[in-house]
Amino acid sequence: MIRIAFISANQYAIPYPVYPIGVSYLMTYIRNRLPEAEVELFDCGRQDMEALGAFCRKAPWNLIGVSLRNIDDVNIFEKNCFVAHYQRVMRIIREESDAPVVIGGPAFSIFPEALFRTLRPDFGIIGEGEETLFQLVQSVVHRRPYEQIEGLVWQDGEDNVTINPHVSYISAPEVRFDPEAVPYYYANSGMLNVQTKRGCPFHCIYCTYPLIDGRTVRTLDARTVVANIEEAWFKHQVSYFFFTDSVFNIHPAYNEELARRLIESRAKIRWGAYFSPYKLTYNELKLYQDAGLTHIEWGTDTLSDQQLINYGKNFTFEDIRRTSRYAEELGIFYAHFLILGGYGETDETLQETFSRSATLGPTVFFPFIGMRIYPRTALYDIAVREGVIADQTALVNPVYYVSPHADLSRLAVQARATGATWIFPDDDHSEMMLRFRKKKIRGPLWEYLRYTHSMPQ
Repeated sequence: MIRIAFISANQYAIPYPVYPIGVSYLMTYIRNRLPEAEVELFDCGRQDMEALGAFCRKAPWNLIGVSLRNIDDVNIFEKNCFVAHYQRVMRIIREESDAPVVIGGPAFSIFPEALFRTLRPDFGIIGEGEETLFQLVQSVVHRRPYEQIEGLVWQDGEDNVTINPHVSYISAPEVRFDPEAVPYYYANSGMLNVQTKRGCPFHCIYCTYPLIDGRTVRTLDARTVVANIEEAWFKHQVSYFFFTDSVFNIHPAYNEELARRLIESRAKIRWGAYFSPYKLTYNELKLYQDAGLTHIEWGTDTLSDQQLINYGKNFTFEDIRRTSRYAEELGIFYAHFLILGGYGETDETLQETFSRSATLGPTVFFPFIGMRIYPRTALYDIAVREGVIADQTALVNPVYYVSPHADLSRLAVQARATGATWIFPDDDHSEMMLRFRKKKIRGPLWEYLRYTHSMPQ
């Protein structure tokens, strides 16, 4: 009997706990390819460290996989780094089990060598993990060579860390949601998450999506995506989904097929996603609405055209205003996520963003302050060139680029003077969100921050 343990190490739950979707894709793939295997999940988001020790002792595992979702909270006001928690997880695993350990997930894909050396696993996996993990299981169980497996990170006897690149990818990953985890996450977050695409072709100067999924966009089989949604609808009564694609509207032909399949589906769900104002038409939005779209999270970043250029965006403020108007006319809730004080920001560009914010209709603005610096991004090169960081600066602990040319001391005052709704990272709405969840309100809750008169009592 092959026994494989999966550990979702994430405990971060702000603004709400997030279902461990990456682990579910891996578990589904392994179960499909190795139906004889015993596959189990331990979720640190729902269970404590004492229970983790008992889980590790539970069976003579052939392999233990650990998924690292976040490296930190991406909040300049807090700067909480999660590496100490991951070290504790690894320590418990090593104390309670002799099984080889492989780590992966978004955080590891961004910092593979640094986290490999810090956490000391036997193996690591960067990027898309399904086929890499399957081949690694075969190698471990049957004692076969593993050195040529795509996406594998490993260390030789001389302490050299090797990172094998990905060359090929799977086209139709399936996901089956864990029946024990779904009730908790659906009750506390009001949604489940699922992918329709992997990869991001854009060149935002700070973004890690290309590090995690690559730049080549791979659309996942639309029939499979809808079948997975239907299963969650009928088995778990899940009525709201969030598509976790880097940007949903980057493949119009595929999106049309997916939307039409959702319209024809027996599962009548609502959904939201990250959108870009880039080349988005009214008719596309209307089709998505017919397919259940109710919430858009715009990756806007700034309302200044000069800052859009500085940030590497491929749209203008006029695109932002036009697509916001489309959403307003259709009655789709929408929020704009911004970066204040990033590369190139000045007092003038800040004021332009504030003054334009009042022109975008009934929306909510979620600003981040400064830009979290990640390796292998254009922002990293800028920060090194400007002397913000040294070339070898350890970025596992959060470091931010904050423009020296803008006064950020009065951001909240300036923002709220616009009359628009601004929610800053240090604003606390946890009690309100908990109250809404208890009333079984599904999906995001940020629209209630704007439409305060409609808040459930």
